[in-house]
Amino acid sequence: MSAYQYQALKKSGSSCKGVIEADSERHARQLLRGQGLIPTQLHTLKKTPLSIQKYKLSAQDLSLFTRQLATLLAAGIPVEESLRGVSEQTEKDNVRQLIIGVRSKVMEGYALAQAMGEYPGAFPELYRATVAAGEQTGRLDLVLEKLADYTENQQKTRQKIQQALIYPSLMIIVSAAIISFLLAFVVPKIIDVFTTSGQSLPPMTQVLISISEFTKSYGLYVLGLFTVLIIGFKQSLANHQVRMAWHRMVLKLPIVSYLTRSINVARYIHTFSILFAAGVSVLETMRVSASLVSNLVMRDAFDVAATRVKEGTTINQALKETGFPGPMAIHLIASGEKSGQLSTMMERAAMHLDNEVQRLIDTALTLLEPLVILFMGGVVLFIVLATLLPIFSMEQLVS
Repeated sequence: MSAYQYQALKKSGSSCKGVIEADSERHARQLLRGQGLIPTQLHTLKKTPLSIQKYKLSAQDLSLFTRQLATLLAAGIPVEESLRGVSEQTEKDNVRQLIIGVRSKVMEGYALAQAMGEYPGAFPELYRATVAAGEQTGRLDLVLEKLADYTENQQKTRQKIQQALIYPSLMIIVSAAIISFLLAFVVPKIIDVFTTSGQSLPPMTQVLISISEFTKSYGLYVLGLFTVLIIGFKQSLANHQVRMAWHRMVLKLPIVSYLTRSINVARYIHTFSILFAAGVSVLETMRVSASLVSNLVMRDAFDVAATRVKEGTTINQALKETGFPGPMAIHLIASGEKSGQLSTMMERAAMHLDNEVQRLIDTALTLLEPLVILFMGGVVLFIVLATLLPIFSMEQLVS
């Protein structure tokens, strides 16, 4: 069965395009007509375009794909038929073409994990390693269910943060624009009235004048310099030593350090739990889990922990020596090692860390909005007072 890319007309007269699988070109035209479409162009998709090979699935698309595939596999449908069913469900052409590409590899004799390896941008290493373990143990549907739960939880947390940041971000942008406009155009005209009168101005007003003149003369230059610094900083992070130094400094910042540690440890333990439950060896599990830790200092520490386990140290002791997992997580992992339920205890430890991270994020987002309002209100109050103080001084002189 081959993949065909088509352009067709709908009954309404509008055109559409996509990818369809069929035994022949004639069969593809019959399938399109069966869907109420009139094919205008049809050609064989012999090779997956480079853009699709590098296509990166969003967390939402990956979560939906995983859940649909797990549901079909749990119903006893073969892998290739399940992939075909999922491809027919999706409405995005790139995603459909990617799934068809994976299915083509599977029909050629590749394992599902190997077929997904052709699209590293769409399927991360954790995903492929977990799928491979599920195939080896014959529990692919259960493994995919765990992956779906994990990706859905990550997506929900990400969406919650993004939605919570919309209002404060808009408030900061609008307030900054209004304040910049006041400092550059409105305040100078008001202050001119007092400076031409020869009146001595209060210190607060003099500070406002200095800020206003600086904003008017150098505001755009400062904005440009700030933009260049951000771009330069992001590019410098490509250097391993610079990135390591930055990550080391992040771990020393009071609140940021706690959040970075908690998120990365939760990610590490979650990955460990999923892979180990799927039947992956401990050392391979620790290697893959460490590779998903974003902070380089923590990643190196977890790599050292894997080496310590290889030398005979217990998992809980090796992780404890890193200094990153908290006492609760270490106790749960130690209990899991003694009882032979390591994956279960790892999952509980990950859930505990997830709750801690969620609590911290909720608190931070709850405090962010009033803090932004107070800060912007303070800036506006400063401008108003600096403008009104000379007026009060003139009234006292007149009286």
